[in-house]
Amino acid sequence: MRRYFGTDGVRGTVNQEPMTAEFALRLGRAAGHVLTRHLAHQPHILIGKDTRLSGYMIESALCAGLTAQGMNVLLVGPAPTPAVAYLTRSLRADAGVVLSASHNPAGDNGIKFFGADGFKLPDGVEMAIEHCLDDLPPLPDASRIGKAFRVDDARGRYVEFCKSSLPRDMRFDGLKVVVDCANGAAYDVAPRLLTELGCDVVPMHVEPDGRNINLDCGSTAPEGMCERVVETGADAGFALDGDADRLIACDEKGRIVDGDRVIAALAGRMLRRGMLTGGGVVATVMSNMGLERYLDGLGLALHRAPVGDRYVLEMMRQTGCNLGGEQSGHIIMLDCNTTGDGLLTALQLLAAMRDEEQPLSALAADMPLFPQQLWNVELPRRMDVLAEPGVRDAVAEAEARLDGKGRLNVRPSGTEPKLRVMVEAEDETLMLDVGRELVGRIEQAVTTLA
Repeated sequence: MRRYFGTDGVRGTVNQEPMTAEFALRLGRAAGHVLTRHLAHQPHILIGKDTRLSGYMIESALCAGLTAQGMNVLLVGPAPTPAVAYLTRSLRADAGVVLSASHNPAGDNGIKFFGADGFKLPDGVEMAIEHCLDDLPPLPDASRIGKAFRVDDARGRYVEFCKSSLPRDMRFDGLKVVVDCANGAAYDVAPRLLTELGCDVVPMHVEPDGRNINLDCGSTAPEGMCERVVETGADAGFALDGDADRLIACDEKGRIVDGDRVIAALAGRMLRRGMLTGGGVVATVMSNMGLERYLDGLGLALHRAPVGDRYVLEMMRQTGCNLGGEQSGHIIMLDCNTTGDGLLTALQLLAAMRDEEQPLSALAADMPLFPQQLWNVELPRRMDVLAEPGVRDAVAEAEARLDGKGRLNVRPSGTEPKLRVMVEAEDETLMLDVGRELVGRIEQAVTTLA
């Protein structure tokens, strides 16, 4: 059983277990021991963070634990999660860490690790770190403690890396884009990157103060971005989350382009250009049935993974697919980076618009969308609600009502004390009726358990 690591590292409310300075120090010691015990040289680990006020506290404590255990630490400051994945490889570090709670409010934070290859740590390594927390190793003698360094040009390196994903002669002069940086880690690099490539950039939410990350902005609240696109006559809008590993786009008409439609647009372009591998793409159990039908029309398979970009990535490596992602906007292009990357996704959409000589609204415009809705049931604490007989019966009855005319997915969140209920059907009335009744019965069961 996992006690601390979820689908995206350790995450929680700051100054409550486990997201405390004391825990971060212990985690630094445990991770430092597990990640370096087989290395012959003094290891290096890179730490990046988003713009949360608590990042300073968690960074200092984690750095103390890592250096105490003998690791040298490279501090890059505020940087997107995909930048840390890239810089870990580029700087030849033995591991990387991102301090971020992604799209969560400013009062939360998280700690997630990358291996030297830029991929998130396997489950087995995370479990080894958890076990080590219960029995911390002895501290090395004073002559073997590590040092900490600042990497001053980290964001500039990442900007150049993103530009290298495009043909050398490709620019986007004449395109106006709105970019909502969510007052997060991309507040500087996103406008700079798009401007250097020739875009007329309309920046939004690029003034982080430590407390306003994701506050009514970014990928979880893209409505303001959509309105600004229409107001300014922009060609596209891009809304990032706090650590910029996900992207929600909107077309020139101010209509949302979610992760499913982005995958459809990129898959079609990559197929036509001979760039798509694996004979299909990887999405999750949450992806719309319309995406599956659209890909089938192109002769491509849709492989469904459990929710979480780590599981999408695992299935991509198993199937040989180089494109995958989530409806929520995590898009992974393995030919470009080892994790979801919102800025690279934006660049590839702009490249598709340029190559196809079409507006964003026309890319994958014929992909059908089935009525779908997601409900979040708040839990008073982490609990196994799905094990309750009454909840199991309610889920079974909901599936019977759909009877092949739709599908549902009920799962606990990997990052928050919530139960996520997704219902999808060809008929919207059926979808809403089934979903509302199921959610009502689950909420009743939660109240009884509480």
